[in-house]
Amino acid sequence: MAMHPTRLREAVDAVVWGLQPYSHRQLTELGAAHGLPMPRQDAGSKSQRLEACLAAITDDELQQVAQRLLKSPQISVRGAERFALEDAVWELGPVIEILGRVRRDVAQAIDLSQLIHSQDRFEQMLDRFWVLDNDPVAIWTGSSRTSRRALIHQYVFRNPGDWSAEDLFENLGVYEAGSTRFSRFLEGLVDPASLPDAAAQQRIVEMVNPELAAAGIRLERAGDRDGYPYFQLVRIGPGIARRPKTLVFATTVKPDIRLASVVDNSVEVLQGADHVLVYDLPVGPDGLRWHNLQQWWQEKNGIGNEKEAKRDLYNRLLRSMPDDNVSPQRDFFRCYHEIHGARVSDLPALLPEVWLHWDHKTVQQRGVQALTNHRMDFLLLLPNNHRVVLEIDGRHHYANSEAYEKTVRGDRSLKLRGYEVYRFSSTELNQSQLGPLLEQFFTDLFDRYA
Repeated sequence: MAMHPTRLREAVDAVVWGLQPYSHRQLTELGAAHGLPMPRQDAGSKSQRLEACLAAITDDELQQVAQRLLKSPQISVRGAERFALEDAVWELGPVIEILGRVRRDVAQAIDLSQLIHSQDRFEQMLDRFWVLDNDPVAIWTGSSRTSRRALIHQYVFRNPGDWSAEDLFENLGVYEAGSTRFSRFLEGLVDPASLPDAAAQQRIVEMVNPELAAAGIRLERAGDRDGYPYFQLVRIGPGIARRPKTLVFATTVKPDIRLASVVDNSVEVLQGADHVLVYDLPVGPDGLRWHNLQQWWQEKNGIGNEKEAKRDLYNRLLRSMPDDNVSPQRDFFRCYHEIHGARVSDLPALLPEVWLHWDHKTVQQRGVQALTNHRMDFLLLLPNNHRVVLEIDGRHHYANSEAYEKTVRGDRSLKLRGYEVYRFSSTELNQSQLGPLLEQFFTDLFDRYA
């Protein structure tokens, strides 16, 4: 469900109304290509067709329509219209709020000369995020001395040193822009497409990260592209600065494991390998999707058929959970796959029985330093290092004050480590309401994290 349908609708309306110069035939073709409910050519004038088309787009459809318009090779969405449409779409996803003071501190920390490897590359990057041709007079004269583009050429390219990064940010409107636009712009400054210089990238990152720390965020290396690192803005906090390294999950017994190589974080299962799954492949910026897990399982077990691998993995994960008469955990897992159907391939993998801690000593041996919240019912690894824990609580979680205290203490520990925790009561997960409940929950959850 769209979070800001009014703003999104206004942005979509502006783009669709801009199609009036197209012919009736072109409007029909564009409607079919972009999933627009465009009336038939004989339904009236072009204005009447566009008005009816916009009226037929529901709030639930707005986001998908906007995303198709932004990606369209046939419809040119430029300048302020693109800016507004992007902002409206980006608002629907997770937003890391970055205050103006932090942005100014970041600008003051940047040496502008370090950003410009190539004037063309730098200008192309600015064009992606800002409206540089903002002088309306230029429409008639064909040139401008006061547009952002003209000022950048004058004070940044032709006369290096006239402007600081703070001046550039001020003239671009960086301080007033939405947080998501600022976040993407910051990533763009050190993207290899605009700055193909690994040493310069690292210098910029080291300049801005101390300032970003005030907002609880940092630019973190997310991988490599064309031989250069690329960075993403991520939240930071105790224990969540790095991406997941190893997942021990779907266990039917307490794992008997050891670190075969401490330096490489290589985990070895000593006994009961059939009862323990260890996923040790890198988890990228897009999180861990079901198709990632299925491909890993297929290669690990030498299964030639994708359909067979999917079925085999599904059944293996199902076996790791308690029997149906003990907990509704299996029904929860089944329902997740049923309500999403074929779409589940590109959705986050619902990982059952995931080990959060592991200690070779018992609680009695470890004493007050023991780690007691060992295992999570389900874990979802979402894009941008968001980790979501789903717990199904039976009556024993609230049977007495000691059990309840253990539950809330475990929640606090998980949240401080950067996990989002959602709890379900076993009584609410009955067969009559399980499907509608989970369908609404996962719709809201995935909308929140885009």
